[in-house]
Amino acid sequence: MVVETSLATGMRIEYVETNSSWFRDGPSARKILSSLKESGLTTLLISMSPFHNEYIPFFKVKGVIEACQDVGMHVFPWILDFYEEIDAFEDGKTHSISEYEAKYGRGYLIGLPARYWIHFGGRALQTFAPALGATPCEKILSSSSQGCDELLGVSHFHFDLFGNYIPGLCSGLAIQRDDLGGVVSEDEYPLLHTLYHKGIGGLFEFVSQEYAFAPAPQYISKCHLCHDLRRHVVEKSGKIFKELQPKGFYG
Repeated sequence: MVVETSLATGMRIEYVETNSSWFRDGPSARKILSSLKESGLTTLLISMSPFHNEYIPFFKVKGVIEACQDVGMHVFPWILDFYEEIDAFEDGKTHSISEYEAKYGRGYLIGLPARYWIHFGGRALQTFAPALGATPCEKILSSSSQGCDELLGVSHFHFDLFGNYIPGLCSGLAIQRDDLGGVVSEDEYPLLHTLYHKGIGGLFEFVSQEYAFAPAPQYISKCHLCHDLRRHVVEKSGKIFKELQPKGFYG
């Protein structure tokens, strides 16, 4: 088990994070959590937000919280401020952001980043693009002349279930687990190298020349433009790029 192995090697686990999608009923949840507690896990971070509620019925979240309390597992609710707002809806099914706006007002969505840290990548781009002010593509390119050193950030990072390390919280960018710990090959990761050394301008130039990319007039950020460039490469190249994974992200 991952928890046992981590603790055996001296790696402290502050908590394990869950969206509660696995919850079926109280008895099975208590069995799972009791096993984790016996293995050394003390705290479960339980995600709750309108974005999770688009896909996870709230009865699952409440069920995991109750099961934690039953077995003596500490709960770290993230974030508890949303609990009452989510619980005001029927908890047996999911609810869209438009339902939240209908109930709490048209400014509900645009007000969420002030209450809840959101990285504007991946699905957040589609969610917030209509609500946030956009910048002309030319201005983004002219103001982003340096390489993307954000790719080196390791203060917060993820591995996905396919063994991909996600550099810089850039959803859809990947380095295979077995390629970490040494020099990342430019031959195997050409787009990643272009981004790191030449930034969004270098990637824009490459994709425009090689795959006839036509940008949208405006984007909310360079990350938004980067996402559009990478999506275009996946759709038009017919190639499998190691750094553009998992492929389903771009579907």
